[in-house]
Amino acid sequence: MIRITLIGSGNVAQHLIKAFSKSELVEIVQVFSRKKDKLTHLLDSEIIINDFSALKEADLYIIAVSDNAIAEVSQQLPFNNQLVVHTSGTASIETLDIKNRRGVFYPLQTFSKNKDIDFSIIPICLEAENTFDFRDLETVAKSISNAVFPINSEQRKALHVAAVFVNNFTNHLYQIGQEICEENQVPFEILKPLIQETAEKIKTLDPIDAQTGPAKRNDSTTIEAHLEYLTNENQQNIYKILTQSIQHNGKKL
Repeated sequence: MIRITLIGSGNVAQHLIKAFSKSELVEIVQVFSRKKDKLTHLLDSEIIINDFSALKEADLYIIAVSDNAIAEVSQQLPFNNQLVVHTSGTASIETLDIKNRRGVFYPLQTFSKNKDIDFSIIPICLEAENTFDFRDLETVAKSISNAVFPINSEQRKALHVAAVFVNNFTNHLYQIGQEICEENQVPFEILKPLIQETAEKIKTLDPIDAQTGPAKRNDSTTIEAHLEYLTNENQQNIYKILTQSIQHNGKKL
């Protein structure tokens, strides 16, 4: 049994608490939260603490806080030579204070507070400073996920940027599509099967092969008609940039 302490109470921390609570290989020793009531719906209040001096001994300390707070939190930990990891997609392993053994435990997924997730399919990207610590992280990761990968800090930065494109930017395009529908009294529901099929296709096709639409076909008549229809300057600019990117096959414009 690997004893874990989580530091943080946001979306990532809460989803990890749920996942670890189901694992037979992991025991949650404590969870640090500045506001204890944020976690009482998930844990016995006796193991929720808000004072770093109350931290008990554990095999692994997972810092699940905002990137800006990682360094400060790791400096406040009142011990040395313990395995401490963060869950950030962009912060270097070196962001953690050097007084402890350092690592990264990065679950690559979008987390929403009220949306349950199947952790078994979530990729977990791991990094450690030595083989022994990496093996411990791998054991913990495999106790909740079937997709575990060794990824260094530079590779993790690349993954995070790529994730912003395929998740955050894509979701913003959904929002724009919904706004266009609502402005014209068209149910956004009509587009959901298309969204689903687009996501399904890249399970068997590379994105470049799955690409369709007027930009792919160089259908200038349709493109000009769309641009003329769009009266929102921001929407026009996004349409132009994405159209040019597709036409240039993803190359620099």
